[in-house]
Amino acid sequence: MKYLAAYLLLGLGGNTSPSASDVKKVLDSVGIEADKDRLNSLLSELKGKDINELIKEGSSKLASVPSGGAGGASSGGAAAGGAAPAAEAAPAEEKEEEKEESDEDMGFGLFD
Repeated sequence: MKYLAAYLLLGLGGNTSPSASDVKKVLDSVGIEADKDRLNSLLSELKGKDINELIKEGSSKLASVPSGGAGGASSGGAAAGGAAPAAEAAPAEEKEEEKEESDEDMGFGLFD
């Protein structure tokens, strides 16, 4: 990621085709030692490609990846049929919690 980040920073700065020495210079400026093999691998993958097109392509791919926050919305149809058992189970859990709370004082009150 650090090599890609440096490459993208150079692209934002106007360098449309950063070289290995350009990326290495950016990484050196923040105290990161560049691995030549990884850097050359990245540059060979990105050679001749437009950064903006790659970002657009990647964004469209990420849009199709499910994220953790949409779990409730996708089960909207199933929730209508399955919500009743879950609601019935909740009061039972609350009763158990109340029982546990009364066990904490072990039968003794604060002022007994």
